[in-house]
Amino acid sequence: MEFGIVRLAVLGAAVMFSGCETFDAYTGEEKTSSTTKGALIGAAAGAVVGLVSGDDAVERRKRALIGAGVGALAGGSIGYYMDRQEAKLRAELAGTGVSVTRIGDNITLNMPGNVTFATNSSDLSPNFFPVLDSVGKVLTEFEQTVVEVAGHTDNTGSEAYNQSLSERRAASVSQYLQSRQISSQRLIPVGMGELRPVADNSSASGRQANRRVEITMVPLTAG
Repeated sequence: MEFGIVRLAVLGAAVMFSGCETFDAYTGEEKTSSTTKGALIGAAAGAVVGLVSGDDAVERRKRALIGAGVGALAGGSIGYYMDRQEAKLRAELAGTGVSVTRIGDNITLNMPGNVTFATNSSDLSPNFFPVLDSVGKVLTEFEQTVVEVAGHTDNTGSEAYNQSLSERRAASVSQYLQSRQISSQRLIPVGMGELRPVADNSSASGRQANRRVEITMVPLTAG
């Protein structure tokens, strides 16, 4: 039911904002404007992409980082900082199958099942190492962010099993990023199990899409 509602919401937004294209100065190609993308994703807010750990968890991490001496971003510098980080992520992850989505000042990486984990496993796939290395490289350069690592599964198996599996997968990714010198204070690992599908679980391709990890970067701000 949740997926059907999400699909209808996104379809409605797509019709409303179709034709809103902008020119990408980097690639020379037309692309959907940021406003349109935000509207499409916003139509399914909380069900497809974005933070799942809640504001309180993020705010606690922000306070800890600021207390540890990491400077907070403010004013117009926030958007510019995240613009630069988004551009670096898109360049590093081009051709990997990982999507980069910008919602406001937050950036979410959607890492699908074909590059993350084998079925029923929380062991990182060797194909996933270069992707996470690239992510770690950018996170090291842009340290003024809190990073949520959310594990998701398809609906195969029990809900309790899938919840545990998603938590283990989030922990595996967080631990790998820590091995790449990303501070544990920045990382929020969280498992969502099968609760937030992005595709229909009735097909093999849909289940693979739902077996994913989403990494969301939130700018470090004082307020």
